[in-house]
Amino acid sequence: MHIRKRILVTGGAGFIGSHLCEALLDRGYEVLCIDNFYTSARANVEHLLSNSRFELMRHDVTFPLYVEVDEIYNLACPASPIHYQRDPVQTTKTSVHGAINMLGLAKRVRAKILQASTSEVYGDPEIHPQSEEYWGNVNPIGTRACYDEGKRCAETLFFDYNRQHDLRIKVARIFNTYGPRMHPNDGRVVSNFIMQALKGAPITLYGDGSQTRSFCYVDDLVDGLIRLMESADTLIGPINLGNPVEFTIRELAQKVVALTGSTSAIEMRPLPQDDPKQRQPDITKARTHLQWKPKVPLEQGLLKTIEYFTALTPPD
Repeated sequence: MHIRKRILVTGGAGFIGSHLCEALLDRGYEVLCIDNFYTSARANVEHLLSNSRFELMRHDVTFPLYVEVDEIYNLACPASPIHYQRDPVQTTKTSVHGAINMLGLAKRVRAKILQASTSEVYGDPEIHPQSEEYWGNVNPIGTRACYDEGKRCAETLFFDYNRQHDLRIKVARIFNTYGPRMHPNDGRVVSNFIMQALKGAPITLYGDGSQTRSFCYVDDLVDGLIRLMESADTLIGPINLGNPVEFTIRELAQKVVALTGSTSAIEMRPLPQDDPKQRQPDITKARTHLQWKPKVPLEQGLLKTIEYFTALTPPD
């Protein structure tokens, strides 16, 4: 008899988590989605509730969880500066206590566990593009440290559980991801620009707009996460997942204005503290070991994201 895999996704009602839950259900797995709805929305997974293989549970990962599962994707954590700086102590707790609780669960039930880490572990990088061997340049006492150092500590815990308890782990470092179900007010550049363009408000560029980012469409990212989880146990990571094609923030603003047909003007603002000037993943490892690379071009992904936000914002 074929026994169906039961998979836990923490932060499963979030932007990336909800897409991951969908993709896992499409592959025939049972999915237990847990979320405390701090920055996510029940609406993101509402359409999955009718699926008998999907279960939604309100739970905060800073408290232990006792369930039976085969695999764990640990995505729980506010991920945009506006959200993670709102309660920085809780952000660190979510990353660190959350990792400890989920690793403890994985150890108890002998599950394989994947940590959704972040390109933020590289801080404001002095090496470009960033490869997994780079240790980063992080300000440990700055306003972004609750997230950056929280995620760095979570990686430490994952590797120590692997060395000390022989736990099967995977660590993915996620670079800027965008797509439908992003929080409209998360302060991230893609959602900011689209919301401003749709409202005809000025598009706010921090600094001179020459800082660069690489944007990965959410479907591509989810494919990378699943490939990493399903790869050989010897491949533990960390593995960069992101789009190596770089754009300046000014180019992104111009693209959004053009695609929305907006009349918005572009406005300059001072650069926030510790804002990285460049962010670009070296994805050689993902290409080599996972046969993974992003497929969705920026314009195509932006159109889908604009469509989602347009449905959220009824015309005045």
